[in-house]
Amino acid sequence: MKPFNPNQHQAKKRFGQNFLTDQGIIDRIVKGIQPKQGDNLLEIGPGLGALTRHVLPSVGKMTVIELDHDVIPKLKFNCDGLGELDIVQQDALKADFSQFAQEKPLRVIGNLPYNISTPILFHLFKHLEVSDENQGIQDMHFMLQKEVIDRIVAQPGSKAFGRLTVMTRYYCDAQYLFTVPPSAFSPPPKVDSAIVRLTPKRERLPLEDYAVFSAMVSEAFNMRRKTVRNVWKKRLDDQAFESLGILPTLRPENLNLENFVDAANWVSRNSSR
Repeated sequence: MKPFNPNQHQAKKRFGQNFLTDQGIIDRIVKGIQPKQGDNLLEIGPGLGALTRHVLPSVGKMTVIELDHDVIPKLKFNCDGLGELDIVQQDALKADFSQFAQEKPLRVIGNLPYNISTPILFHLFKHLEVSDENQGIQDMHFMLQKEVIDRIVAQPGSKAFGRLTVMTRYYCDAQYLFTVPPSAFSPPPKVDSAIVRLTPKRERLPLEDYAVFSAMVSEAFNMRRKTVRNVWKKRLDDQAFESLGILPTLRPENLNLENFVDAANWVSRNSSR
């Protein structure tokens, strides 16, 4: 395998580029992903191919989505001869992921830029909402800012528990794998990173209206210091809270996913209120 030289490309701040260079960390990520021959694997933001060139030989064929056209020739060079690499020069936020999952569910991986990591997650959740079983996503392994993953796996009652926690938990089971220090990158970021595994749920909690659910979750954490009685005072009265088994004096961070779904379903069924 060709030697990997991250200095052959100047990282661009506007793309949030931090190239992974620590071989030990790369090996741990690949071990966590467990790529196998025939997997329908898609990588978001491969950069120079630090991860790609270790995954591609295992699967034989994979797709990558890369926005920075300047990095693509170097990516091709670094991965030459390792397998069949389909490079799509596109913004991942505008990608239609169903086109990559025609016959087999996707396995999605990536070192996501910190500045757009949450929007990409929500874009993938949107795909989960509209995809059928064959066009779905099998699992996702992402490197994100540690703070973001702390929020994803947070438990009710903690300060990190918020909108990202609830929305991710509705769609996926999340597992924090390990922390990645700044020294593993070139240039090193100013914060710790971490690896998370997201496994879409085969059966999600029944939801009457996703738009109502999403809006109520957003309302709750936009006013997280208020009680849910005050947050949803135009949607739910004390009788409704009682019927749902939710104490109206609780703050949003003290509710669980089921509470949010139940509240949204009640509002959907009583929309005239």
